Amino acid sequence: MPAIYDIPIRTLQGAPSSLAGHRDKTLLLVNVASRCGLTPQYAGLQRLQDTYGERGFSVLGFPCNQFLEQEPGTAEEIGEFCSVNYGVTFPLFEKIEVNGPGRHPLYQQLVSAPDTEGQAGDIQWNFEKFLVSPRGEVVARFRPGVEPEDPALVSVLESALPEVV
Repeated sequence: MPAIYDIPIRTLQGAPSSLAGHRDKTLLLVNVASRCGLTPQYAGLQRLQDTYGERGFSVLGFPCNQFLEQEPGTAEEIGEFCSVNYGVTFPLFEKIEVNGPGRHPLYQQLVSAPDTEGQAGDIQWNFEKFLVSPRGEVVARFRPGVEPEDPALVSVLESALPEVV
């Protein structure tokens, strides 16, 4: 199984990319959508980015249109929506599928991680969150209803931050 850093993905603008530039950081990977009841979570995700970004942390957003087509926009529309409405500065990647036969290889790896109740498998909805250690291991999975600034999520995030040398 390739390391998550080696899996090819595209930037929101469509350029070839990978997560290699985020190696040695603590990451929060989130499938996002602009027209969802949970869309206001973008604000909390951005606050996490602002709070912990200088300590070796980054939110990574993966737009997904699989849940009631709640992310129908083009890359430009998605980027503008996130910037204008939520001041998003964290990286957004190409719109991908997170479930089913078209599931992106990155999510093929992520969905094997269990949530806090021990359940692995398909993504339930928009804004499911995977906390990845600086070594590339999924250390926690939080279902969509868990707010980005939930104390349990923040506690695990803080304990997974890279060591300051």
